[in-house]
Order: sequence, then structure tokens, then C-alpha cells
Amino acid sequence: MTGNYGPAGNNALFLRAKKIKNGTEKINQSMPEWFKTHGYTTVSVGKVSHHPGGRGGKNWNDSTQIEMPNAWDKHLMPVAEWQHPRGMMHGLANGEIRVKPGDMDVFQTVEGDDNIYPDGAIAEEAVKQLGALATDSDKPFFLAVGIIKPHLPFGAPKSYFDKYDGITLPEIEHPQKPEGKTTWHGSSEFMKYNRWGKNPNKDTAFADDVRRHYAACVSYADAQVGKVLAELKRTGADKNTIVVLWGDHGWHLGEHAIWGKHSLFEESLHAPLIIYYPEITHKGASSNAIVESLDIFPTLCDLTGIETPEYTSGTSLKDILADPNTNGHTAIAYTNNASTIRTSTHRMTLHKDGFVELYDHTTTEKETKNVAEEYPELVEELKNALKTRLD
Repeated sequence: MTGNYGPAGNNALFLRAKKIKNGTEKINQSMPEWFKTHGYTTVSVGKVSHHPGGRGGKNWNDSTQIEMPNAWDKHLMPVAEWQHPRGMMHGLANGEIRVKPGDMDVFQTVEGDDNIYPDGAIAEEAVKQLGALATDSDKPFFLAVGIIKPHLPFGAPKSYFDKYDGITLPEIEHPQKPEGKTTWHGSSEFMKYNRWGKNPNKDTAFADDVRRHYAACVSYADAQVGKVLAELKRTGADKNTIVVLWGDHGWHLGEHAIWGKHSLFEESLHAPLIIYYPEITHKGASSNAIVESLDIFPTLCDLTGIETPEYTSGTSLKDILADPNTNGHTAIAYTNNASTIRTSTHRMTLHKDGFVELYDHTTTEKETKNVAEEYPELVEELKNALKTRLD
């Protein structure tokens, strides 16, 4: 959203907002603010930044604490019966909100329509806003819609779970805890929902239940996106609108014995990214190019003809969109304790204490065998590349 790498941690945008408020240093404009200053009406609905609704405070509804100041003409977070944005974030059916994770189901499915879970209300508001924005043909718009699922807990209407009930699931790839030093963790966010006292790493049936409910949440989220796209087509605005669908992280479903995100393995960092614009020539084509979320900002500038600000760290993907076989670039990610760089062939992870993981994605072993000692020259090359990107 800012076009730059920021500090590791969930408070990154709030720290940026504090600097803006204090006025002690120049802060570059965020992506929506950049489009706003170039004549676009900017509207946010749902979980677009870290907090659903983009506000702070105990229940994330304090309008004096804004994650992205100056970004939005409208900054909307419908809460329906979930009381407040915090309740929406971890809500289950019919207004149930999380008080203590240990007293809550890690997954749930209930009979009913889409609005019995939080994302139904978000999609409904998004459709309403899109309908209003599309009526003004003289004013371009930047509409951001944040769907919450499949965040924990995994809850979706029964009709979506029924798609996966009883089917045979593929085996979990490399389900063993990795040996040696890695960014493995004990899945603490997931394990907090321990009402049943079950561990998916030891209980295969429970693991399959979790995976089915995760899949149901993905289908539920997909249906909400479909509602927005249907409204876009109904208004006729699809003929001159760029659509970007992306997720901000991946998710382990038992790979490396992890259930969650927060690692620097491929499963945690590989996120969906789909881009459509009316002039695209390779509709429906996929690309294996390595790219980053940072690339969205300059890509949208490139596609709309707006000047790309010099401070953005990303690279326009226009060439890849024109030819999906075009090479990508390196991508990086980091936590407080380690940083990683991904190329088209390898992943190198550098820990704060100097320990290195190197994985070869051209082999079947991929991220299950650390080959750092076998390729010291490549390790040094990737260390330097990582340092260059982060400096």
C-alpha cells in the first residue's frame, strides 16, 4: 500500500501514521493517496490495511487513530451484528465474536446465506459503493475491498463446506518439522483455538477437517469477489476498469508441520495475484515470474498513465502482463529475526545471527534440504542482493 518496504510488525502503518501526525519528517504518499491527488475518488471497504476499517483503539474503531491518513475519501467498515471491526476480524456465524480463542471453534459451518458470516456484509457494502462510483463517468475511482476470510477461525456457510465434504484430499507435502535452524514455529495463532484439544500434526482426521474448512472459506471469499465483479459488469464499468486480486500472504496447511503463516517458507509467502485490464491480450494466462506485492503500485500507475513516483521500490508488471513468459525479478520478505530472498531458482534465508538457509527450487527437495554449505558463492551473491534491496 505504501510502495516501500517497512518495519517488520503489525504496527508498521500506525508508526508511519504517527510520523505523519508529528510532521517531523517527510512521508511519501501511499498508493491510494497518490491516486487521490491525481483526481481519483478513493474508497476503502473492509480489511484493506492491517485492521479491518483501518483504525486503532481497543476495538479498532477509534477515528482518531487512522492507519493510512489522507488516503481515502471514504473509509468504510460495516460491522453488522459483530459490534465492531475487531469482532468482524475473528467473527463466526450470526454475530459471534472472539473473546478467548481457547473457547472458540477453530472451524465452523452453519446453514444460511452469505450474510451470516462477516464477509457478506463487506461484499454488500462494496457493491453499493461500486454502484455509486460507476455512475460518475467523469470521475475515475480507486475502490479497495478487503475480504477477511480465510483468516482464522475458518467459518463459512454450509453450502461452501458441502463442496468439499467427503472428498479425498491430496496428501500434505513435506509434513515433517524441518531439521536444523529454520523459521519454523509452533503455529501459536492456530493452536490458541484449542477448544477440542486436538493437534492436526498428530490427528489426520482433524487435519483433513481443518483443510476442508479452509477450502470452504476460500470458496466463500471467492463468491464475495464474484458479487463485486458482477456489479462491475452490470454498471458497464468493466469496459474501462483495472481489476487486481491479491492476497498479502500464503498459509501453511501442515507443510513443514506448520498451521498458519509467519514463516519464511514458500507456503507462507506465495500469495495469489491476478490482474485484469480491458486491453490485456493474454486473458486467463498464468506466469511463473517471481514478483512482489510492491509491484502493484507502479503497475497501476503504468496501466493508468499516471506518473510513477520515484520513491516506489517495486517494478511495473506491464511487460509480464503483455507476455507471461517475461522474466520476473527477485522478491524479499522478512521478520524481526530473519530475511529471505527468492529468485526463480532458489530461496536464501539469512538469520540475524548469520545462519543461512539455501533451498534449490529446481529439485524435488525444494525447501526440505538446506544446501547452503554446498554453494558458498551463491550464498554470498544472494546475501549481497538482499542487502542491496533492503538498504
